[in-house]
Order: sequence, then C-alpha cells, then structure tokens
Amino acid sequence: MSADAPTAEPAATDPEKLRIRDRETLKLFAAARQWWRRTFVATVDQLDVIRRTKEECELVGRYVFMTSMSAGIAVLGLIIPSTAVVIGAMLLSPLMGPIIGAGFAIAIWDVKWLRESGRTLFVGVIAAILISALITWMSPIQTITPEIAGRTRPSLLDLGVALFSALAGAYAMIRGRGGTIVGVAIAVALMPPLAVVGFGLATLNWPVFGGALMLFITNLVTITAGAAVMARLYGFRTNLSKKRSQWQSFGILFVLILLAIPLTISLLGIARETRTTTLARNSITSEFRSVGGYLAEFNVDMSADPIAVTAVVNTPRFSANAERIVEERVSASIGEPVDLTLNQLIVANAADAQAEQLAAARNREAAEAAEQRIVSLRRDLSLVTGREANEITIDRDNRRALARARIIDGASLGAYRELERRVAATAPDWDVQVVPPLRPIPPISWNDDGVLDAEAVRLAAWAAARRDNGITLTGPSEQVERARTAMVAAGAENVRTVEDDGDTIRVTWNALEN
Repeated sequence: MSADAPTAEPAATDPEKLRIRDRETLKLFAAARQWWRRTFVATVDQLDVIRRTKEECELVGRYVFMTSMSAGIAVLGLIIPSTAVVIGAMLLSPLMGPIIGAGFAIAIWDVKWLRESGRTLFVGVIAAILISALITWMSPIQTITPEIAGRTRPSLLDLGVALFSALAGAYAMIRGRGGTIVGVAIAVALMPPLAVVGFGLATLNWPVFGGALMLFITNLVTITAGAAVMARLYGFRTNLSKKRSQWQSFGILFVLILLAIPLTISLLGIARETRTTTLARNSITSEFRSVGGYLAEFNVDMSADPIAVTAVVNTPRFSANAERIVEERVSASIGEPVDLTLNQLIVANAADAQAEQLAAARNREAAEAAEQRIVSLRRDLSLVTGREANEITIDRDNRRALARARIIDGASLGAYRELERRVAATAPDWDVQVVPPLRPIPPISWNDDGVLDAEAVRLAAWAAARRDNGITLTGPSEQVERARTAMVAAGAENVRTVEDDGDTIRVTWNALEN
C-alpha cells in the first residue's frame, strides 16, 4: 500500500462521536433547565400561589350565585341568539378557581385539595345546568340556534381554546394576575357548553344534551391538564403538599384515568374528522385545479352514515366523472364509505366569480350590520321614550328613526332633546328623532345688547320641528321677529308671532292636545 493512501478511521470513532454529541446535548438541556429555574421558577412564591389558589376553590354562596347567573345569561344568549350576550355572561362566571385549583392539586399530588376543588366544581356545574334547564323550560323559544348547534360536539378549535385558556389561567394565578379577563377565557370554553347541556335537558333533546356534555368534559379535562402542566413547569412538586398514602396516590391515578377516557374519545373523533375533512377538501381542489376551478362551499357531516360530504365548485368546465372519482379516492384513503354530493357551477372566469363571491359576502355583512343597527336603535329609543319596540318608526331607505315619547315625570323638553342626542350619537349615519310630549317651552330672554338666549331659541326650534302643533311667540315685535327668523332657519315650521310687552318672549304650543 502506498504511503500516500488514506487510512480508514477506527470503527469506534462513530460511536464515540455519538456519545460526545449526546453529552453536549445533555449539557445544553441542563443549562437551559438551570436558566429556566433561575429566571422563572425562583421568582415564584409557590406557597403563596397555593394559598391564593385554594381560596378561589372554596364553596361559598357567591360562587354558586354568580355561576347560576352566568349560566342563565349564557343560555338566553344562545337562544336569542346573541354573541354579545354570551360574552357578557362570561364576565360573571367564577369557574376558573376550582378548575385551576384541580390542575394545581394534581401537579403537587394533593388529594384533599383535589377533592375540595372537585366538590366546588360539581356544585357549580349542577347549579348551572339546572338554572339553564329552568330558563329554557320557561322560554317560549326552544329552537336549536346555530350558537347551540355549534356546541354539541368537540372540534379541534374548541380543544385549542380550552388548552390556551388553561395555560393563560395557570400563568395568571402563578404570577398573581388572576382576574376577570383570564376568568372569561376559562368560561368561554366551559359555560356555553354547560348552558347547552341544560337546554338539551329541558327540551329532552338527548343528542344535544350528550354532545354538549362531551364537549364540556373534553374542555374541562383539557383545562385541568393544561393547568397541571403549567404548574409543573413552574416547579410545583409533590413535596409542597403533605405526605400521602399509596391509596391516595392510587385514587388520583384512577381519577386521571377516568378523566382521560372522554378526552381520548374526543381526540380520536377530532382526528378522524380532521383527516376526513382534509382528504376530501384536497381531493376536490386537486381535481379542479387544472381547469381553474375552486372550492366555493364545503361541509362534512360525520354523524351521517355513510359520512356525508357536500361541496360546491365554481369551474369554467363541467367534469362528468369528478364526483365519482373524488368519492372513491376519499373512501379509499380513510377506509370507510363516503357519500359525496358535488355541485358544479359553470362560470366564465373563475377569478371574476371569486370577486363576485367576495362582493356578495361583503354585502351580506353590510346588510347584517345594518339590521343590527336597526335593532339597537329600536331598543335604545324604546328605553328613552317608554314605547314598545314595535311602536318605533324605522325608515330604512332614508335612514330615519322616529319615536313619540311618553310623558316622564319631571322631564323637561331639554331632557327629551338630550335623550335624542345620546341615541343619535350611537348611529351618526341615521336621522334620529324623538317627538316630545307637549311640555312647557321655556321663555326666551335677551341681554342688554339685545342678543337673544341662543340655547332657548334652539330648544324652542327643536320642539317646533319635532311636532306638528306649531308654536306661538309672544313678546316685543323686534325680538319675536328675530326669534322667529332664527327658528325657521333651524328647521321649525308653523311659527306664529304675537306682539306684546314684556322682558321675555313667551313660547306656547298652538294646540294643547297631546
């Protein structure tokens, strides 16, 4: 062999390199762990966190009352339906305390604390279900709204909301920043499904009852587990709690296994639905991509037998075999039959169709916003005028809202004008008019320079413009003429004048009947 020929490295070199690399990896991991402990774990007073969290887990009257009220508002918001009302219910819900407490109890293996948290949570859940069922039973509306239907089965998004809520709630408790906002995050994942459980119980709709209960349990377990993980990350350990027997440890393990069952079932169902949805969507998209078509509408119903997939495709060219090809492809991929309904809409230009679809969606949003504005105007005008909502006149074409106010004891004309201003401020693009009752109109005075009281003139002009009765100005000729001219310029009609002596201009209605 030539002296210049390369020599092979020993066979032990590769294993040695692997061992060196593993040691370096372990060193980096250990360094990161030490940094985490110094920077984050060491800054937390764990005993104080446990004390504060335990206080939030106590079963007191306020907890039961606020949970019941939150559930009542939530179920009404779901029935109406109104997302704003549902969110408002979350502001009252105190569910965060016992749930986060259960997570911390599992993290430090405290059986007594876990039992107390479980009891508090159980009482709150029963109270929420019963009050929701009672309100639903008394309600004349028992229709399954989209808000209710959307909370009858777990989805990947629901699981994500629950997980992030848990992490946020545990972090807030650890850092001493627990409060309403984090409580809302917890309640969003739990209170609406709980209210739907009560709805299903009251209407004896067992699919709704069972689906909402499964969603509630899934979110509950996810939040509890997320809180336990966050607590462990911040150094909460078993040695912070009292010594426990093996039976107590077995009890916690049994509870964890029991809670893991519905979570596992939900995760398997979510994984199955996600896989089916992805395969069906991708198969339809790839089938029409070459001709410039695109998916306009898509829906998967996993509860159907076989699985029902409905899709609408906008395409410039009809494909006779697309439905059969996609159905066979998806069925073969997931290993179970699929019933595909594929509607092909022929469009001259897919890009133009997409633009039209976007414009239609925006028009729908604008129409929904306009309708919501009208509902708000009716409600606000009903409150300030004492009239029923159906007595409020709405002119959609001219964006005009008109309400005739009832007599309010002690209210002057100025009060009615101020109420009109406040409602009008909420709808600046509408002409809002409150027609006042025939209340006395304040007189109009003037100063030494002959300048009329501008505010009194504006109030009289507003009153005259709002009513058909007309008004009469009585006073010195020069002053009443100036006042009449100012009122007409402000939009008042049927303003009469009567000459008379005096230090002020008296303003009276032409007709006194209301």
